[in-house]
Amino acid sequence: MAKSFSFIGSVKIAAFLGLTISAHLAPSQTEGTPLLRLQHSTAALAIDSAAPHARGLSGITTGNPGDVWRYPNSVSCLLVYGDGRYVYEKRDEPTLGKPRVKLAEGSFSAEELQEMKAILDDGSLRTMQSPPPPTLPNDVRAVSEIETLNAQIDRGVSLQEFMTVRERLKTSGGSGMDTSLDNATQSKKILAPLLKWFKDVEKKNKPGLKDAKPQYCQAMNIG
Repeated sequence: MAKSFSFIGSVKIAAFLGLTISAHLAPSQTEGTPLLRLQHSTAALAIDSAAPHARGLSGITTGNPGDVWRYPNSVSCLLVYGDGRYVYEKRDEPTLGKPRVKLAEGSFSAEELQEMKAILDDGSLRTMQSPPPPTLPNDVRAVSEIETLNAQIDRGVSLQEFMTVRERLKTSGGSGMDTSLDNATQSKKILAPLLKWFKDVEKKNKPGLKDAKPQYCQAMNIG
């Protein structure tokens, strides 16, 4: 019988990874409310779970293990404002205790901003919600990596938020191959334009990244 996260467990895992951006991004130094916030995070957890279903996977994260910064990680976040101004921050920490933070700021042209708004105004994206959390196989032995995309879109009268999760697991099966779970499989076509646009923005700003202190991408501790 397969196992799945409880709602509370999945929320705690999201908090553990620092992926819930609505309240956990550092205060912005740019005036105004962002039209769009995107955060992409990966963490190479390497958490050994010899008996994961004795506690449940959420039990691994509820013992106050700390935040994502305690594991090799990569986090990038983008804030875009209604007038076209944006802030892009990237944090890489392949070696624990030695994070590298880079920052780029700029403004989209009216045409570029309209392109982004057209993507956000897609009917399917407008109704996008967080997919159900991945279902774990019974023979899972370790959590190798978790990757998420978190989005927050200001719709004027409301705030749209959703998160997708991809997990790489080690199982006790005989193949020795890792198992990958992705709760965004059914949403890939919907998210494709937004993800392509995000990657293009990252590529465009890569040459202009400068050393900085962390301001916008921030993990959250579990109390």
